[in-house]
Amino acid sequence: MSLAGAARGEPAHEECAHVSALTHEGDGIVREGKTAFVPGALPGERVRFVRTRRHRGHDEARLLEVLEPAATRVSPRCEHFGVCGGCVLQHLSSEAQRMMKQTELADNLERLARVDCPHWLAPLAGPAWGYRRRARLGAKFVPKKDRVVVGFRERSAPYVADLQRCEVLSPPVGEWITPLAELIATLDIRRQLPQIEVAVADNATALVLRVLSPPSAGDRERLRVFAATRGARLYLQPGGLETIEPLETSAPLEPLYYSLPEFDLRLQFMPSDFVQINGPVNRALVARAVELLGCGPGDTVLDLYCGLGNFTLPLARSGARVVGVEGEAALIERARGNATRNGIANAEFHVADLSHPPEPHTPWLRGPYSHVLLDPPRVGAREMLATVAALRPRRVLYISCHPGSLARDLGVLVHEHGFALEAAGIIDMFPHTGHVESLALLAGP
Repeated sequence: MSLAGAARGEPAHEECAHVSALTHEGDGIVREGKTAFVPGALPGERVRFVRTRRHRGHDEARLLEVLEPAATRVSPRCEHFGVCGGCVLQHLSSEAQRMMKQTELADNLERLARVDCPHWLAPLAGPAWGYRRRARLGAKFVPKKDRVVVGFRERSAPYVADLQRCEVLSPPVGEWITPLAELIATLDIRRQLPQIEVAVADNATALVLRVLSPPSAGDRERLRVFAATRGARLYLQPGGLETIEPLETSAPLEPLYYSLPEFDLRLQFMPSDFVQINGPVNRALVARAVELLGCGPGDTVLDLYCGLGNFTLPLARSGARVVGVEGEAALIERARGNATRNGIANAEFHVADLSHPPEPHTPWLRGPYSHVLLDPPRVGAREMLATVAALRPRRVLYISCHPGSLARDLGVLVHEHGFALEAAGIIDMFPHTGHVESLALLAGP
């Protein structure tokens, strides 16, 4: 609820205090008096702030002035920083961001997994700007402004941020924010186009327009002109993912793809498919995964949550037999096609619901497996842990997009099934955000 004084129109009480840490969302934490979360404040700084909303365990606050800046503070590159919710850490140096993420991972391993990490891997990092090849942008016609706004959601409100450009979207999309807003404003369906899905491939830039009403003939022509002028590939999505189709259907399009040149691989994908957000970091991550697992001819690898083969196919290049398992049938179809097109015969793929333990006689469980790779969604791999343990692999590599679920699962593997943590490290897949991606290598019992 709002502060009582502010609700009555009284001046809010200003405070000065030191910032001790950051929340997972990148807000500064003040612990002098009742805990307050101060967006824009950094650890080690002395700041002036005002509390704006009370909660049981903490207050929300607004930063008024940085009295003593931290040495890690830098000038944000984006003019929309602080309003747009796409980034929350542009005011913190890249090195300090990675240190913060490693500290969060270490804290989760200590508190939740109750394990010590014997070896910290060097952080995997890549470009800090223009890295985001997948994104979902909002679009909104605002009658009061008589124009369309395009962008991510605002940081502290459910509105679409009014952007002109974006510094983290992969080129050329970061420069297309204003042109896209101007295009949508000319459409008859400008009030029925709420979302733009971005997919930047090695060979094309795809934009999927969510349309709640069919575009008129004039709309289609304006979209064609934009696509031709910008070199974009436009798709329309009137319903679910299965309804996505190219704006131009008269001639077949070359499939979207990204390359893993270190493994002589080219992986095709659809504009709605999951691919790792950061291309350069993904290439480094794949190389590290193959190195850490250290498999070769005579080994058999189980790749759970394999998607379209991002890790499966590079691992197969080592000469090992690799079995990929994924819950989405369309991704498995793409993975099989990628294996065929890349001349890989020592990889096979299976569709399975990995949110439940498998039945004992499930075909892909027929081992033995010398290595296991886990790359689950944010909820983790809880349902697969007993199955992995029963396979008794020599090594398990767990790639995670949430340090809490990673630590929970590592605790089970270590304390209940006898695995030993050998190494861990962070993956800076999302610079300037609070997202912490990481990996952990375990030795079998």
